[in-house]
Amino acid sequence: MFFILQLATVALVLAVLYRPLGDYMAGVYTSHRHLRVERGIYRVIGVDQDSEQTWPIYFRSVLAFSAVGILIVYGLQRLQAFLPWSLGLPAVSEQLSFNTAISFVANTNWQSYSPEATMGYSVQLLGLAVQNFVSAAVGIAVAIALVRGLARRVSPTIGNFWVDLVRGSLRILLPIAAVSAVVLIIGGVIQNVNGFQEVTTLSGGTQSIPGGPVASQEAIKLLGTNGGGFFNANSSHPFENPTAWVNVVQVLLMLVIPFALPRTFGRIVGDNRQGYAILAAMATFFVLSLSVMTYFELSANGSAPGLAGGAMEGKEQRFGELGSTLFGTTSTLTSTGAVNSMHDSFTALGGGMAMLNMMLGELAPGGVGSGLYGMLVIAILAVFIAGLMVGRTPEYLGKKLGAREIKLASLYILTTPTLVLVGTALSFGIPVVRDSVIGTSIWNPGLHGFSEVLYAFTSAANNNGSAFAGLTANTPWFNTALGVAMLLGRLLPILFVLALAGSLAAQEKVPVTAGTLPTHKPLFVGLLCGTVLIVSALTYFPVLALGPLAEGLL
Repeated sequence: MFFILQLATVALVLAVLYRPLGDYMAGVYTSHRHLRVERGIYRVIGVDQDSEQTWPIYFRSVLAFSAVGILIVYGLQRLQAFLPWSLGLPAVSEQLSFNTAISFVANTNWQSYSPEATMGYSVQLLGLAVQNFVSAAVGIAVAIALVRGLARRVSPTIGNFWVDLVRGSLRILLPIAAVSAVVLIIGGVIQNVNGFQEVTTLSGGTQSIPGGPVASQEAIKLLGTNGGGFFNANSSHPFENPTAWVNVVQVLLMLVIPFALPRTFGRIVGDNRQGYAILAAMATFFVLSLSVMTYFELSANGSAPGLAGGAMEGKEQRFGELGSTLFGTTSTLTSTGAVNSMHDSFTALGGGMAMLNMMLGELAPGGVGSGLYGMLVIAILAVFIAGLMVGRTPEYLGKKLGAREIKLASLYILTTPTLVLVGTALSFGIPVVRDSVIGTSIWNPGLHGFSEVLYAFTSAANNNGSAFAGLTANTPWFNTALGVAMLLGRLLPILFVLALAGSLAAQEKVPVTAGTLPTHKPLFVGLLCGTVLIVSALTYFPVLALGPLAEGLL
């Protein structure tokens, strides 16, 4: 009954906020008015806020901003011992600094380390928390650029990256995160700069209790679908996620912007029905995924799960089975990667479902920005498939989809599976690497150990950041290979999306005819869902059969 109440609360709040938040975000990116603080930022960075960019310039801006971000976060980690509030922690090693810098700039927040024992407050606040804001703002900016490409006629430009970045950070993410942080503090999430405090336990021993500015980082970690925890236990730690109702708030923070962006899309293209169609496809996958994962966890076989009422290993009693599957489904269907339970301890098929959520492309509703542009790319491919079936030139929102557009959409879809499968294959295919992985990184040999490596590359390439905790990833191979997967998994899809936006923006709109496929009706929603399953899920079926499926059938 309590789980039904949680679901009803999440659904109700999202439904109430869908229209006002979506309309507000549409206004943010279509307004010609610049705030005073924004004009000051543009002067400092030397940007003409009233000029627009072609897609190559827009992409070069993303590259430049990402490169600077990586250098800053890397430098802060290497200089940590000299920074204030370092808590006496030494500099982070070169390879781990490289991996972490890419991870947070790419909105992945993969953590191959224990945060409270590795990062001081200066690195957390000046490096990681800042990237939580701006990496999310980059994702929204890219999505809006693609929406502009669909909405504009014969336009050589798709917007101004710097304006989109600043507006997303200051007008959307910052105010919502500030309010959310206060709510989390009220719920018991800590917010201090107390460092480590020695306390006496009931048995007379001593224990070091970490503090930190957790609530402020927790809010943007979830709102920006980042996922990196202040503590190693992430959102299962009572200082980050103390109660069941706070758990619901955290789920809402992960979902609120991704589920409202379809409304923003509908408003900008001038047809709210298009936004509802995208929303319907996202909601369908979310409900199906949550139902299947919950079923797998509740129906776990064995005497221990039976006595516990479910597979409770690695889960917090204050959340239970259902609160854990709700959070796990949300974090893997978005690109958040936060966890309130250990996915490595899920049943084989339950953990496989978390993996499949990422393999679908994190489209339901996906990460902040990335979910929308990923679903729009799939929509373009779905329209193309429908056009082939009836022998017509495919059109989406009045834009013809020719060879260039379909090639770009195909490259977008192929990028992530290539990174996942090649990374996993190299980990087991290169003898020296295989011996290192099997000998030092995998705690659980056999099928589950294979799943741990597959999960790691799936998480990295999809910019999720969650992990099967049985894998020791702080090694030279994984720090390097996963860092490359995160970087390419972030920048290559953005490249193809922006090129697609530029190609679409340059076109004139064609009139609707009797042969035009309606893209706002249930038939198209079904075609869209089917396309996701065919081009995404089936791509990974063979490798899933080697890991979680085989383990689950034993």
